[in-house]
Amino acid sequence: MIDKPIETVMRESNRDILIPADLVATVNQDNNLQHVFMVLTKVKYAKIPVLDNDNHFKGLVSLPMITELMMQDTGITSRPLEAIKVKQIMQKDVPTIYERDNLEAILRYLVDENFLVFVDADTHFKGIITRRELFKEINYLAHNFNKRYIALPVYNHKSKSETKNAKVHGSKGMIN
Repeated sequence: MIDKPIETVMRESNRDILIPADLVATVNQDNNLQHVFMVLTKVKYAKIPVLDNDNHFKGLVSLPMITELMMQDTGITSRPLEAIKVKQIMQKDVPTIYERDNLEAILRYLVDENFLVFVDADTHFKGIITRRELFKEINYLAHNFNKRYIALPVYNHKSKSETKNAKVHGSKGMIN
């Protein structure tokens, strides 16, 4: 669980960590891989969301998935990409989030992923939350925490054996 003071300061930022769907490059599940290869190359992303005709999130497709299919014994060719649809190779078991306020889940997923797909309850694609945007919020936290809170050190609780063997300094000298 995220400490409340940390979460409070992060929520004070006026920035939105969500990049809205209309600003995110996506492809349709029925597109062929040649089209997807061109889109990925043009936008310079390694992975993008895949949607159906009704804007439901279906999965992710990545450049390595496509380039693997392009490698042949005789070299690299794009010919196989024309006949293969995105839905045939896309990654379907993708973590998504539908609660923007769940900072703990967002942090947990972004440890391993560059972005997290945000959907509504009906799996309509609403946008992405990127590691970069979250780092901007952490930067805000790091520079604004002391404007609202005073951080005090936590006293370490020593184990019974450490306490028993500790030397205590008193007004009459050292006690073992």
